Amino acid sequence: MQQVKELRERTQAGLNDCRSALVEAGGDMEKAVEVILKRGLAKSAKRAGAVTTEGVVVARVSDDSKSGVLVEVNIQTDFAARNEDFLSFAARVTEVASKSKASPGADLGAEAYPGGSGTVEQTRQALVAKLGENITVRRWSRLSVEGSGRVHAYVHMGGKVGALVSLSTGTEEAAATPELDKFADDVAMQITAMDPRYLGAEDVPAEDKRKQSEIFDAQLAEEGKPEKVRAKIVEGKLAKWLKEVCLLEQQSVLETEKTVGKLVTELSAKLGTSVHLVDFVRYQRGEGIDSAGADFAAEVAKLAGG
Repeated sequence: MQQVKELRERTQAGLNDCRSALVEAGGDMEKAVEVILKRGLAKSAKRAGAVTTEGVVVARVSDDSKSGVLVEVNIQTDFAARNEDFLSFAARVTEVASKSKASPGADLGAEAYPGGSGTVEQTRQALVAKLGENITVRRWSRLSVEGSGRVHAYVHMGGKVGALVSLSTGTEEAAATPELDKFADDVAMQITAMDPRYLGAEDVPAEDKRKQSEIFDAQLAEEGKPEKVRAKIVEGKLAKWLKEVCLLEQQSVLETEKTVGKLVTELSAKLGTSVHLVDFVRYQRGEGIDSAGADFAAEVAKLAGG
């Protein structure tokens, strides 16, 4: 039943459909998601579970703009997430991450807490006791550039979603221009709004393309489309999907007649030197964290006759 609940949260398909999909997939969750998609029971599936956990996403970029970190710190309720002590803790943890020599994502608990006498973990425990709610330093990422370029951060909706983006330039002078700064900010906002999964079409793993093609083909079969015409339709659907999930292929949210890739090319010409989007990271608060909901329990009870 726990697997059924997770599949339900990821696909929003009915309980019976989720149960039969898991049986067909032999209990493999990812295969069960594919079964649901192929049957056309869900147009899309969340890459992870429900998005309900509270907290904040915080970004910090170095003074020279050569590196930056994105951190997510979670707490149980929205009320506590607005507490000044909690927000201060999240900011200090972000400071720790920005200075840490550890690999991105490593546990920061043993690191010294800025302005205190203990560690991050000891401070977290003390804050849990004070606020009466559990707190977790869930994840953090770092981006940096070697040579000419910059890292830019954007956090939206009071810490609900944030992004880091790294850009390289042909000259250091170009990296310091207002034009590049504005472009970096626009791209970071694009990332938070449009949730791309990959940088460019060439970065999409062949296995991901294959799975998506299989899903499209199965959906068409469910709709009764003859096999001889499905391949061409799948090709078109896959091309459209790539434009949705690849940052460089997406339409700009600010200049909708142009792609992000086209804007990069135009900026390069304007600055008279090369400009490249190197990498990006996007965090949405609570994504992927499973939480048992009353709606699920009520639906199970209803199906069981309770």
